[in-house]
Amino acid sequence: MSTLFTPIRFREIDLKNRILVSPMCEYSAVDGHPQPWHLVHLGSRAVGGAALVIAEATAVEVRGRISPADTGIYFDAHIDSWKPITNFIRSQGAFAGVQLAHAGRKASTAAPWTGGKPLAIGAGGWEPVSASPIPFDEGYPVPRELSVVEIKGIVGDFAQAAKRALAAGFEVVEIHSAHGYLLHQFLSPLTNHRKDEFGGSFENRVRFPLQVVKAVREAWPERLPLFYRISTTDWVEGGWDIKQSVELARLLKPLGVDLIDCSSGGTIPRAKIPAGPGFQVPFAEAIRAKAGIATGAVGFITDAKQAEEIIASGKADVVLLARELLRDPYWPRRAAQELGHKLKPPVQYERAW
Repeated sequence: MSTLFTPIRFREIDLKNRILVSPMCEYSAVDGHPQPWHLVHLGSRAVGGAALVIAEATAVEVRGRISPADTGIYFDAHIDSWKPITNFIRSQGAFAGVQLAHAGRKASTAAPWTGGKPLAIGAGGWEPVSASPIPFDEGYPVPRELSVVEIKGIVGDFAQAAKRALAAGFEVVEIHSAHGYLLHQFLSPLTNHRKDEFGGSFENRVRFPLQVVKAVREAWPERLPLFYRISTTDWVEGGWDIKQSVELARLLKPLGVDLIDCSSGGTIPRAKIPAGPGFQVPFAEAIRAKAGIATGAVGFITDAKQAEEIIASGKADVVLLARELLRDPYWPRRAAQELGHKLKPPVQYERAW
């Protein structure tokens, strides 16, 4: 039997296989509300056979959006907008997850296909915030350094977002602490130059992210899993690295995190990243072995045999696919055929199998 298509259990959630849909920003929401596009986009991946469909980086407060067209879960009104999507995903035998996020200094930008540049206040933009007043790149505004009181408030925003996620029908929550967004900005020495209890030492830099995890875990039911996405390295000397990632994972496990979703990069705009097939898998393997926690491998995973080998060899517990599932929403069904596994199609599609 294919190991890629063996079930895996996280708390009271039984995933039917090890293929997860990685969160992918669609920049197509209106005032934080997902649109019919999101129902089709996320729903088609559930029809395609993935076990868990994780919705895109979804802002926990209005300042935390990457762009004005990001999805949100900062208003109670967002709950009903998400329900048709989570209901449909579940009807297809998959579980619905959501990535709770705050963009920090990378907020207030245009959608990528309109240039992706920072938006000025008065032109649809807003003031970004961060661990320290260090802009992301040339042409980006200097973010305002968050006060201790504001940090506490954002911890509360994450917790409230988790409660809304539950009401909206999500059964997995992932905390976004990667790709140079706010929590990552506190973790990395490159972006965190604070002199208070949230900056300097490793223990201080992880303080805010750990507070977020504690608050979310308290708000999120014990029976449901909590994932945590990190950039395992900044790919820059003196930045966040795999050694610190392992130490963070060791701290996250006893707080109730069930899986570390292992990505990389995003802090520095021109970091030299050796991207290629499975280039981040060794990070998932190292954290799994050294921290004793389940991991997800992500990045340039495109081939069924490649995904099978990652799981069969114990390098990760699940694989998360992004761009490959944009190219082919039915990739899990194609992979099942290739690996000799029978994956039952929806009754509406049986005549094609």
